Amino acid sequence: MTVPYVSEYPLPKRAELQIKFLIVGGGISGLACAVALRRIGHKVVLLEADRTLDTQLLGGCRMAPNLAKILYHWGLHDKLASIAVKSQMINLMSWECLGPHVWDEEMLRETRGEFIFAHYTDLRSLLYDTAVSLGADIRLNSPVASIDPDDQSVTLHTGEVLTADVIIGADGAYGLARGLITDDPPAPHQFVMYSTTISKKAIMVDQDLRWLYDQQYRSMFSWFGDGRAVLGFPLGGKEEFALFVYGPADGFDGTWTQPALLDGMRECLASSEIRLQKLGELATHATCVPVQDFKALDEEDWVHESGRMLLIGEAAHPYPPGAIQTCAMAIEDGAVLAKLFSHLRSPDQITSFLYAFESLRLNRCTTVCTKEFGDIYFMTMPPGPQQEGRDNHFRSKRDRGLNVLDAESAEEECPQWTEIKEVFGYDAEDEADNWWQEWGLLRERAAGRVNVLEGGLANIVVKQQVGE
Repeated sequence: MTVPYVSEYPLPKRAELQIKFLIVGGGISGLACAVALRRIGHKVVLLEADRTLDTQLLGGCRMAPNLAKILYHWGLHDKLASIAVKSQMINLMSWECLGPHVWDEEMLRETRGEFIFAHYTDLRSLLYDTAVSLGADIRLNSPVASIDPDDQSVTLHTGEVLTADVIIGADGAYGLARGLITDDPPAPHQFVMYSTTISKKAIMVDQDLRWLYDQQYRSMFSWFGDGRAVLGFPLGGKEEFALFVYGPADGFDGTWTQPALLDGMRECLASSEIRLQKLGELATHATCVPVQDFKALDEEDWVHESGRMLLIGEAAHPYPPGAIQTCAMAIEDGAVLAKLFSHLRSPDQITSFLYAFESLRLNRCTTVCTKEFGDIYFMTMPPGPQQEGRDNHFRSKRDRGLNVLDAESAEEECPQWTEIKEVFGYDAEDEADNWWQEWGLLRERAAGRVNVLEGGLANIVVKQQVGE
């Protein structure tokens, strides 16, 4: 598959008015936001509590085409290729292989991206290095004590106070920024997710396990179970195999940076097929986090009432851990915000751009989050008619030699596949451009600020030429 390189993309539009952004949180959303805003000329200071980005406890990361296309657009194709591997297929599993689905090359070409796997830490480091190279001021080991959106200031634990024109809250679902908007706790959780990585070398010496790497196409694996599910996939960079293990809440859950008891994960795998049990035995470390469903923020709550603080990433729209779109939504956030602020030419546009961001992202993020939780419930169905119908549906296609997510006929399409294509094919930057053309320019005309070239002089010239 051929993917466009950065030379095929236009250089980004730089903002006429360049302002200062203070980003709280150096996860994927914060770092992607820093990269995107620096590309269009805004000043960026990012505050991250971690002393280092180098932690392997965070495990693997699945990157969907709607994520990859943005990083390619930012000129990171080659650097991303050095840390990632391309997925070509998914195998749906139970106690048997329910069937494979080879990714449609034509569909992937249409999305302008690829489906790739990497270590979370490697993706985070790539964004960090890119942001720094673009001139972002990133301060590690800088835990934030308080945020004052009204004064547009942030106070560090050291007592240092920093100010900016806009504060971006990217410190996650439990962060200070979200806490300024809502104190609603998440619903009690039924599931936890264990995350681990296992050495490819250890896998390849086991005759039962080497099958994971001996597929015709590089594959992701999705195991279905009764109240349990497992996602497995190979990783780029350091050659390892990632596992996400979903199971009933067992009281062992903690945080992404806190080591978990391996016995908890192995107990979760005890009733599964022998290959999963073997993978659990090979694991040397794991984390365990709750699968929590947070109440969605009300409309206009992504923007603080001061009009100068915005929530992005997990702070605005928390996803279940291990979700395929978690990192993608975070990077889409940064891309959309930068597209909007590339048009900044007056301070009185700032608040309207923040609300425009929310209007563009709210429905998209909410819809995708609902799908992600639906996928977990789909994989963990208890025995019964629904589970039997699910498995028989896939077996039937497998036995006829069909891709398991393909349509039964040319006239219809599998609902799951239709949904996947719509999510993968979405272009966040195009959506932001459309908003500017449909609404942003109207507001600029009303304020008397439209640049004639942006406001339609090009169209007038074209019409004159046609008339001649």
